[in-house]
Amino acid sequence: MVKGLYTAWTGMIQQERRMDVLTNNLANADTNGYKKEGATSQSFDAMLAFKIKDASEGYGTAKRLGYNNPGVKVGEGYTDFSQGPMKETANTFDLALTDRGFFAVEFQDKSGNTSVKYTRDGNFTHDAEGYLKTQDGDFVLGTDGNHIQINTLIPDTVINTSGQVIQNGRVVGTIQITDFEDYDYLKRYGENFFEPIEGATETESPAQIYSGFLETSNIKVVSEMVDMITVQRAYESNQKLITTIDSTLEVAANQLGKL
Repeated sequence: MVKGLYTAWTGMIQQERRMDVLTNNLANADTNGYKKEGATSQSFDAMLAFKIKDASEGYGTAKRLGYNNPGVKVGEGYTDFSQGPMKETANTFDLALTDRGFFAVEFQDKSGNTSVKYTRDGNFTHDAEGYLKTQDGDFVLGTDGNHIQINTLIPDTVINTSGQVIQNGRVVGTIQITDFEDYDYLKRYGENFFEPIEGATETESPAQIYSGFLETSNIKVVSEMVDMITVQRAYESNQKLITTIDSTLEVAANQLGKL
């Protein structure tokens, strides 16, 4: 067994995964409220010994312990929850949060099942009946957990920084803002939703709501492009290493082996 082949192979797997993450980030650079994703790798000296066949994480990738196959350990994925820039739209139902927290949305899947999902995308609208919804038609939830309905015949609607929806001086609903103590207990759902997993603890959000603004993605396109070039070069380096080892094996088998 030539261990260099496994080292280069696992390096290519890692770079391929990083490239997938980067391309997904770039595809969502214009998605409102999108949060950047990233992928980590673990150092060679910390993860020297691996085993290849381990059904707990899937076959065919390098794992620690067992057979001594040095290589790059594919690390964990993460989400960067830092604040994205705001853009002004002058649309009353475009909302942006100034701090930590998420809008609560009643999401309905293709089977008709509903569940509460959380998002930073405040690009909302209302239907003919006056219910406040996302652009995909999911209900925006109020602090009481119910849908928010406005009177569409009243021309002027105001949403203040506390999330109160006001018509003719009367509060018709308050938009729910939910925060969590530890974002490690949030799992991404689709492009722009998050859902809590076991261990997630809800807490009060310190954010204010700005009507007429939208939070854009926190993707820096130039940085992502630079990272893509770095990943591509690392991938090519591993390819060249495999080619070099293959040439060495060919000499050993076809020339030295004849002696």
